[in-house]
Amino acid sequence: MGRYLFITLFSLLLLAGCSSTKLAYRYADWGIVWWVDDYIPMTSEQESRLERDIQNLRQWHCSTELPQYSQWLTRLKSDVRSGDLDESTVAWHQEKLFAFFPPLMDRAKPAAARLLASLTDEQVRQLAENMKESQQELEDELLADNPEQTRAARAERTTERVERWLGPLNDSQLATVIRWSEARGKQTEIWLEGRRNWQEALLEALEERDSDRFSDRIGYLIDNNEEVRGERYQQMMADSRTAIAELMTDLLQQADQRHLDHLLGRASELRGDFDTLACVGEDTENTSS
Repeated sequence: MGRYLFITLFSLLLLAGCSSTKLAYRYADWGIVWWVDDYIPMTSEQESRLERDIQNLRQWHCSTELPQYSQWLTRLKSDVRSGDLDESTVAWHQEKLFAFFPPLMDRAKPAAARLLASLTDEQVRQLAENMKESQQELEDELLADNPEQTRAARAERTTERVERWLGPLNDSQLATVIRWSEARGKQTEIWLEGRRNWQEALLEALEERDSDRFSDRIGYLIDNNEEVRGERYQQMMADSRTAIAELMTDLLQQADQRHLDHLLGRASELRGDFDTLACVGEDTENTSS
């Protein structure tokens, strides 16, 4: 999900709305299971293979990647304490965060292709039906009857996600969030359109899951996520990165000490999660022993 939190920790949460523990592995698992496990029942053989793949991925992730996340959070906390929260600092943290994702996605591709190649015709049919239903539910939920209602709902969601990391916003911050949300135009519609485009491309690829080229096609869908979602989506994401960094800079400059203390507390909590998950957590005990 900003990706998404933070200075940029906010960015991920604004886009994905993850809890601190989910943040560690949401993206590790995304490349393998979100489009299958959320939508259709799998066979025992598929479940068993998937469990082994996820264990291997998490073992690599916790030993190789999580220590880097912890180091980044240490730098984030230092910048918050020092008051070094200008636009260039926010941009640095944002780029640092987004740089964490490509290695994770690359590592997940073989398992994703393996799982998808094992789907039966009936499973693919169920997947298509359930993704269509989910898309319609999201459109009904996120798109209000008029643009003003959609913008108001976006502002409410953004406020809720920011407050997880800053605590209750003051009047100046709330006004900033409202202005920011109003300036996002048709962002929600474009996100939903991109989601639909990506799912259609996945279903098209699944028609050739017996082909030697199938792994390459799945790899392309993962590596070129934004391109597959369409030109409007690509432009929206490029604009959003800048806009989110600007929003975070404004909110932090308008922050009271209580907001900074709240942010430091959440960053410490998240860093503790990363340190705990670094090959000694519940999910990795068996594979690291």
